[in-house]
This record gives sequence, structure tokens and C-alpha cells, in this order.
Amino acid sequence: MWAQGDYAALAREVIPELGASLVEACDLRPGQRVLDVAAGTGNAAIPAALTGADVVASDLTPELLKAGQAVAAQRGAHLNWEVADAEAMPFKDAEFDVVMSCVGVMFAPNHQAAADELVRVTRSGGTIALLNWTPEGFIGQMFATMKPYAPPPPPGAQPPPRWGDPDHVKALFGDRVEDFTATHRTVRIDRFKTPEEFRDYFKAFYGPTIAVYRNIADAPERVAELDEALAALARSHLGEEGMDWEYLLVTARKI
Repeated sequence: MWAQGDYAALAREVIPELGASLVEACDLRPGQRVLDVAAGTGNAAIPAALTGADVVASDLTPELLKAGQAVAAQRGAHLNWEVADAEAMPFKDAEFDVVMSCVGVMFAPNHQAAADELVRVTRSGGTIALLNWTPEGFIGQMFATMKPYAPPPPPGAQPPPRWGDPDHVKALFGDRVEDFTATHRTVRIDRFKTPEEFRDYFKAFYGPTIAVYRNIADAPERVAELDEALAALARSHLGEEGMDWEYLLVTARKI
């Protein structure tokens, strides 16, 4: 799914500041071992590497990592790129000082398995930091809008925006972390001038939206319904200065 469209362009053109916001929350220092889980094209991993940290960017989709390598080269960032499943990572226990994810690990189907891996690879006293879309925010509402038109999820899969619920994330980590903080923030999106421009951009660039439209491609009336539903959603959020998309920033320390 994530190899469809052009997520590298979306990360660069629509949400470039999110990765830097997550890195700032991590308070990275040169030489720290950092893992970016479900890193995509390196929206957080690249700015992390530019701090002087020793960074590994991991993702299940090789196409995204390849695109990220090109971006890193342009920005002069040096880091390692590894194909890895967030639910079963090939890294040692307690290998990293900081483990982070920017709207990435939230898309792993089994939330508990992914959370267990985040904790496992973090050293005692190390930081776990996550930036995830909230259920009630714009992207969470977009996924709810697309859900009736989407293919059935894998057995046991949980909705990605639940990672934007502080209580859900805290329950996933349980008593294995301390100093748990969760802050709701928004990012201003001024890339789209009309609701239809937003919809058509996501239809062309965003893997999850592309997958939903492919699922209903043989039903023109349903395509038209979803077209209008996504435009209506954007219309309800779009003002003269753009849209505000809510996310949850979580930081915690492994015990």
C-alpha cells in the first residue's frame, strides 16, 4: 500500500515540519543511538541524523527507504536504512537510546505487538517518542470517512488513529514506562486552496487513499460518493489560512 502513489512528495510538500517537531521533543544529543520505526522517507530520521545522532531508519516498504536515501543525500544527512517490520524488528534488546516514530508505527495492524517492540529495543532509561494522528482530528476523520469503502482489514487489526488516544497508548506500554506525557497539537496545512484539490492530491499521492479507491474502482457510484464525502470533509475544515490537523505527541521513559 505504501509503495503506491508518492508518499515522499506528500511528506515533503504537506507535513515536512512534523519530523522536526518530533526530533525536538526527543532532545537528541550527538552520538546517541536512535531508531526511527516505520520511518517512511525519513521525515524524522533525517533531521535526527543532522543533530549528530547515530540513526537507523527502519520501514517495511523498501521503496520508501530508497526515496528517503535520496532526500538524505540532498540534505547531507548520514544514517542507516533498514527494511524492518515494526511488529517484529531485527534489532537487539535495549539497543537504542531513543526510539521514535512519526505517523508511522500507528499503521502497524497489531498495536500491542508494535508497542512491545518499541519497548524491547529501547534501553532502560531511554526515550520513546511518538507523533500520531488523533481519532478526532482531520486525518482521523478522513480514515473514518474512507472506512465504509475500504477493503476488510487483516484479522485482529486495529484502527491506526487509536494511537492518537493517550489512554490507548498508555495502556499499550503499561507499567514498563514512566514520565509518560501526551500533548495534543496541530499542524497548519496551507497546501490546498480548495476541498477538491485536497481530495485529488490524496487520491494521487497517499497510499491508503489510493488503496480505498482501487477497492471500489468497479463501482462508479461509490467512487462518486467517496469523492463527495472527502471533499465535504475538507470543506468543513478548510479556512482562508488552510486547515489545522491535530496530532498527539507522546514521550515516555523506559523503566
